[in-house]
Amino acid sequence: MAGSTELSGQRALLTGTLAAAREEGRAALVGYLPAGFPTVEGGIAACTEMLRSGCDIVEVGLPHSDPVLDGPVIQTADDIALRGGVRIVDVLRTVREAHAATGAPVLVMTYWNPIDRYGPERFAAELAAAGGAGCILPDLPVEEADLWRKTAEEHQLATVFVVAPSSRDERLAKITAAGSGFVYAASLMGVTGTRKSVGREAEALVTRVRAADDRLPVCVGLGVSDGEQAAEVARFADGVIVGSAFVKRLLDHPDDLQAGLAAVRELAQELADGVRR
Repeated sequence: MAGSTELSGQRALLTGTLAAAREEGRAALVGYLPAGFPTVEGGIAACTEMLRSGCDIVEVGLPHSDPVLDGPVIQTADDIALRGGVRIVDVLRTVREAHAATGAPVLVMTYWNPIDRYGPERFAAELAAAGGAGCILPDLPVEEADLWRKTAEEHQLATVFVVAPSSRDERLAKITAAGSGFVYAASLMGVTGTRKSVGREAEALVTRVRAADDRLPVCVGLGVSDGEQAAEVARFADGVIVGSAFVKRLLDHPDDLQAGLAAVRELAQELADGVRR
């Protein structure tokens, strides 16, 4: 039973981290990076640096050869990771080591197919054993999620669903009721990537999600790339999710990991300042 309490603590850690940020009068900062990029060890170092430099939470991506949500920047990073031979064991190792080094909540963001092939029960058990707080599943319809939700609940993992501006109000209520941890609100229709403006659609979507069901925090992703945009989103969201901007910092230094880590550290600090304005 001691093990069960410990696993429960990881999901509780995610909830507590988001609640603590709210109590401070700010949004939480959530970073994203694919596992195995630029290498397995380099990715672990980058995730750890993100958490030590201002991110409250990190999402570790499971690289996929046929992404539907990811834009060209993350696709490039995924390709590098896959060519480097990244496997699910490396994703779990990244979760384990980033969490162990910082004590912060770490989730996996993945499409459903790799989990389905690996085995949902096996994946959930190993993610929980690695200290993972949960899973973000952008392409798993809530109507087909019963098996995963039951398995995740048994291992005390959060199940985070993604909503979009096109989601109808009744569907927002259904998705929010089925999820745990937080709701991932895609700021606009399209794929991941940095943008000059996050736009008004994100604020409207957050308002609609809360009106449908205000049980869970709402974190906004897709498009945030600097401190100004982070401050803009933090004004109305419970969390600000940044992925492509971190990936780009590492892509800009392909032959110098230390320079890449320094750039990641600088961006995390800028974003952390932004969510605190």
